[in-house]
Amino acid sequence: MADEKDAPEETIAEDLVMTKYKMTGQIVNRVLKQVVDKCVPGASVREICEFGDKLLLEETDKVFKKEKELKKGIAFPTCVSVNNCICHFSPLPSEPDYTLKDEDLAKVDLGAHLDGYIAVVAHTVVVGASSENKVTGRKADVILAAHYASQAALRLLRPGNETYAITEAVQKVAKSYNCKPVEGMLSHQLKHFKIDGEKTIIQNPNEAQKKEHEKFEFDKHEVYAMDVLISTGDGVGKEGTARVSIYKKTDEIYQLKLKASRMFFSEVRTKHGNMPFNLRTFQEETKAKLAVVECVSHKLIEPFQVLYEKPGEYVAHFKFTALLMPNGTHQITGLPFEANMYQSECSIEDTELKTLLTSSANPRAGKKKKKKSETENMEVDGAA
Repeated sequence: MADEKDAPEETIAEDLVMTKYKMTGQIVNRVLKQVVDKCVPGASVREICEFGDKLLLEETDKVFKKEKELKKGIAFPTCVSVNNCICHFSPLPSEPDYTLKDEDLAKVDLGAHLDGYIAVVAHTVVVGASSENKVTGRKADVILAAHYASQAALRLLRPGNETYAITEAVQKVAKSYNCKPVEGMLSHQLKHFKIDGEKTIIQNPNEAQKKEHEKFEFDKHEVYAMDVLISTGDGVGKEGTARVSIYKKTDEIYQLKLKASRMFFSEVRTKHGNMPFNLRTFQEETKAKLAVVECVSHKLIEPFQVLYEKPGEYVAHFKFTALLMPNGTHQITGLPFEANMYQSECSIEDTELKTLLTSSANPRAGKKKKKKSETENMEVDGAA
């Protein structure tokens, strides 16, 4: 998609770009809420993922109808990863499904884009839990650790701060709950049509990753997908039996040998561009599964591995999209966290962390009123 690369990138300093991000954020939050509501005992994970993807397409389809050339749709396919499954579980029709059970810890992960402006989100719930039927034990520990670590990250996501300040805060919060961040997981800067921008925040790096991973400084008008994954185990993800279903095109160039692979790759380029996609979206799943092998072996397409912690452990996941504005950081995705549903014997004792977490995460009020009416007008125009 040449048009994705050639134009100089506009930032959220432009009102229109800001509006597109916020509109995408609203769509993503609406879809997430409905997907989370589907996480009940007896539900099929595959059906929930299919429902989420269908909803993302329907919701993005409702806006900017007049702009025929404007690309929009899924920026990250719906995944529901349960208990010790860390991420990227979204099974194909031919692969084993998972049926949710009471007290399962389920992580929902999804994203959308409007005109290449991406908003992503992840949220963790325990199936069947409520304020009357509280979550206790290690599940409560890991969810509270992931929630408070993401809240610490939000408050440190400020122009002038360094990425490793977040790495350290996430580590400290996890430790307070006797948990560990999942090793080597990256949060990425979001760019136009690009879900994995150059600037990254690493969590729990091992010695080799510490040497290789660069420090970055946050700057105003940047956008980040802040990803926090915390485990009750040792935090090292390994591949299991679940097959990869989510992939993404890279910028590598190679002349594919097989006709089926060429046709598949051409469809990836036109239908998904640089956005991650699920093999489910291809009509002939068997052909797609075969074709993707040649594309992956020549690095034209990269897989999102389904990773697991050790059996019996739990992993919690919170992810939000944040816009770094001069008046503060705007969190545009994420559902409210219901802290009264979780009961843990652990708590955060570190004074610095407590001060950080009790500080306000809201941007300073300024020209907010005017901006809000502009956004509302834009939504009406967009939905027309």
